[in-house]
Amino acid sequence: LTVNCLDRHVEKSPNRVALIWERDEPGTAVHVTYRELLDLTCRLANTLKKYGIQKGDKVAIYMSVSPLSVAAMLACARLGAVHTVVFAGFSAESLAGRITDSGCKAVITYNQGVRGGRIVELKTTVDEAVKNCPSVKHVFVAQRTDNKVQMGDRDIPLEEEMAKASSVCAPESMDSEDTLFMLYTSGSTGKPKGIVHSQAGYLLYAAVTHKYVFDYQQGDVFGCVADIGWITGHSYVVYGPLCNGATSVLFESTPVYPDPGRYWEVVQRLKINQFYGAPTAIRLLLNYGEEWVKKYDRSSLKTLGSVGEPINNEAWQWFYHVVGEGRCTLVDTWWQTETGGICIAPRPSEEKAEIVPAMAMRPFFGIVPVLMDENGKVIEGNDVSGALCIAQPWPGMARTIYGDHQRFVDAYFKTYPGYYFTGDGAYRTKKGYYQITGRMDDVINISGHRLGTAEIEDAMADHPEVPETAVIGYPHKIKGEGAFAFIVLKEQTAHIDRVKEELKTIVASKIAKYAVPDHILVVKRLPKTRSGKIMRRLLRKVVTEQSRDMGDVTTLDDPSVVKEILEAYQKYKEKGSS
Repeated sequence: LTVNCLDRHVEKSPNRVALIWERDEPGTAVHVTYRELLDLTCRLANTLKKYGIQKGDKVAIYMSVSPLSVAAMLACARLGAVHTVVFAGFSAESLAGRITDSGCKAVITYNQGVRGGRIVELKTTVDEAVKNCPSVKHVFVAQRTDNKVQMGDRDIPLEEEMAKASSVCAPESMDSEDTLFMLYTSGSTGKPKGIVHSQAGYLLYAAVTHKYVFDYQQGDVFGCVADIGWITGHSYVVYGPLCNGATSVLFESTPVYPDPGRYWEVVQRLKINQFYGAPTAIRLLLNYGEEWVKKYDRSSLKTLGSVGEPINNEAWQWFYHVVGEGRCTLVDTWWQTETGGICIAPRPSEEKAEIVPAMAMRPFFGIVPVLMDENGKVIEGNDVSGALCIAQPWPGMARTIYGDHQRFVDAYFKTYPGYYFTGDGAYRTKKGYYQITGRMDDVINISGHRLGTAEIEDAMADHPEVPETAVIGYPHKIKGEGAFAFIVLKEQTAHIDRVKEELKTIVASKIAKYAVPDHILVVKRLPKTRSGKIMRRLLRKVVTEQSRDMGDVTTLDDPSVVKEILEAYQKYKEKGSS
């Protein structure tokens, strides 16, 4: 695999730029050629090997976006070790859970991270995490800042070791179906699941979709601003572009640092040709007005892409007309951690074929989407809605959930036997195009990050004064969706505000800051069926203010609970607006 991503390009054009690292500090880009990246990768691989990492071992990577974090992924691949990248915004507890579940022998991290002008304590978080992870033998620590951090017995200064290592490392020979990496993602129940991707099928699919969806041409500068902690970073910052011998931008900062013109200043300075980002960032920037965009020359842009959640029409129009000046192709791409790469997008297609705003539209080569009804029957014809399934396997699809193949079968193949169930609903238009309508389960999408409401509920349930919680998603202007928590307190405590703050702290420390609910509403009890199942559907109606149409409430244990919750919500709203 790394031969496809590195060695073959080094043979032909060693000085071609592989990575442009747009560091957090504005205007300090670092260019890394294919030859340099191979050198970095081999030294890192030899260092891992020296400390006992071999084929099949699991390695956690907890780093911010940088050439070194990319080299860490590739070094694992070169040895046949399996990497699991954990987004550097996750808490120590989330990191420990992933390390334990996958049985990692080593962790690669930075002393600190830098994001939006602020220092992020990475090594401290890793120390906290590995206290409870006996499987971890070594922690490799690279330097992103000049600050000293505590180094213990199992900690190894990475760059010092790499300097002593050989820059030649023969790649391990791998079977096409061997595991390349694992990446944890949220499900509708319980703990995150380790999605397993293969060597050959995954790389092929990432490379082909990168080339054809974005019309990538040799010499283009490809700018995907996703973090490597998410599947988008794996497929369209690292593996797809490098396999295609592309020049890929690594964006370490945020869209608003040092000001809301950051993306477009980078586009101008690095002459980016394809720009791939999340709707949540577009919605955020749209609020700051057009002048931040128009200040910079965006004439290098040819293709714009949107990823991570459905894009709303207003954001699409702004992205297309303001950022792309109405002359760039805008591809709204639908895919998942589980699919490995883009499955539905407006391109590739016939030249000049229509693109409908805010719609993914066309299945990629080999993807056969079907819509299913409640009874598990395929819905034929157009102008119909149903559960989105895929009817045939494709190279990039996940192979299993690590350590729990039964959960894999249950989650994706049991609901509609013979089909892969995406968990999303979709509408097929009169012309036969696909529009994704959103999740059909208790999974919400906050700023493009997928999160099971059960995870937030489990975290909050740890509070001694909170016996019951129910979390739902609600529409949020910037984030797409936000979390709204309903909680029941043990006694009528006078310290409601204190409890709310404590709950927010718990969620941040158990999961991550982005998972913290925007709203927490105290209610006397939750709406439950006679069998004790919480009817989240009713809570959604309360929050989206569709309470006139509550649907069938006869299955509720006590229908009067609805009125109670409505009154509590009205009070909460009035208090908020005053």
